[in-house]
Parts: sequence; structure tokens; C-alpha cells
Amino acid sequence: MSEGVIKVSGIDVFYGTSQALFGLSLNLRAGETLALLGRNGAGKSTTMKAIAGVLPVRSGTVHFHSKGITNLAPHLISRGGIAFIPEDRQIFPDLTVEDNLLIGAKAGTRGNVDWTLERIYDTFSLLTPLKSRLGGQLSGGEQQMLTIARSLMGNPDVMLLDDPSEGLAPIMVQAVGELIAMLRKEGATIILAEQNLQFCLELADGAVVIDRGRDVFSGSIEELNSDAELKMRYLSV
Repeated sequence: MSEGVIKVSGIDVFYGTSQALFGLSLNLRAGETLALLGRNGAGKSTTMKAIAGVLPVRSGTVHFHSKGITNLAPHLISRGGIAFIPEDRQIFPDLTVEDNLLIGAKAGTRGNVDWTLERIYDTFSLLTPLKSRLGGQLSGGEQQMLTIARSLMGNPDVMLLDDPSEGLAPIMVQAVGELIAMLRKEGATIILAEQNLQFCLELADGAVVIDRGRDVFSGSIEELNSDAELKMRYLSV
């Protein structure tokens, strides 16, 4: 792990007049998988949307590779190397699997094309026999694989994965976990928000615990696991 890639400093975010994040901060280093943890409604998805430019930041800053991207348009943030994979997947239901993949295709910020259609099919063998099927005809697990694969076709520097195991059958949760573990082993830089605590702990290097829109813990997975009181207070269901 090396220099900071994404640095979020004291951001406040609102939905209309209702404040959702209160001075939240986090730091993501290159090659790190950072888990955002917290109960449902704590602010995990809101944090990702603020980084991705989907929600406006009222105060505070977001930096990417030391460059300010606070409130930059979402398509510019995406083009700059941050891939946001939302929990509702947002595939194109009337397009085939392959067309969904090709829509996301672009070189990385350094002109790199590490992820090609051929590599996607090699990695996501589940999608290979489905390449001509419409996105809307896929199961939830297949759609989740497709949306992750589509983001990789853009050769991103950072992936924001929002609740990737939500609503999936156990076998698909395992498949998604194995995929994230493979990306992590290859040096991918990931922020992972999850309701499934154990799923995150097995995949992440560090964690930020969010409670009612505030970061109440930031540290390594080992530090989090050693603090039973914190886990009980903020993460128990």
C-alpha cells in the first residue's frame, strides 16, 4: 500500500433539508480495500454517492490523487478513474449482456486497457453463455456480476462497491466475494460498503465505522476485531 488515493475531509451531506453526513472523513490508500461499516441507514451509501458526485457536498472536501473533486459532475469523476457500482445495479435491461459491457468500455487514466472483453469473459465465466441475453432477463446475481464487469471495462483506478451481496443467494454471495478477493490480490483499490459484516471483514484491509452520519472508528480490521465493545455498540443488529 502506498499514497492516499481518495481523501474525504469533514464532509456534510444533505437530502433536501435533512442532514445525512456530519463531518465525515476517510482516507483510502492505493491497493487497499476499505470497508464502510454501519447499520442500515448509517450513511454508507450516502458517503459513496458524495465521492462519486451523485450527491452534493455542502461543506468539506473530497480529493482524488490529491486533486479536489468536490461536487464535480459524476461523469467527470467516472472519466477520471472512479467507478461507482450502486446497490441497485442500474444495468440496461433492454440491451444484451455484451452491449452492457461495451457501453462501459474505455481506457484507463494512463491509457491502460487492462480489462478487455476477452478478459472479462475469462474472469466472469458465468456471463459467457449469457452474452446475447437481455440484461432484464438476468437473475439478481447475474446482474450484480454484470455491473461489476461493466465497471471493470472502464479500467478504473478505484471501485466503489455499494452493498454487492444485497439480496443474493448464498452461492452468489460467495462468487462475488471470491471476485473481490481476486481483485484485491491483483492490487485493486476498493471501497466496499456492506450490511454483511463478516463478508466485509474477510475482504478488507481497513474499516471506517459510520453511525448516524458520523465516522466513529477508522483503523485496521485487526483493530476493529479487537474492540468488542465498539462492534457491539455500532455493528450488532
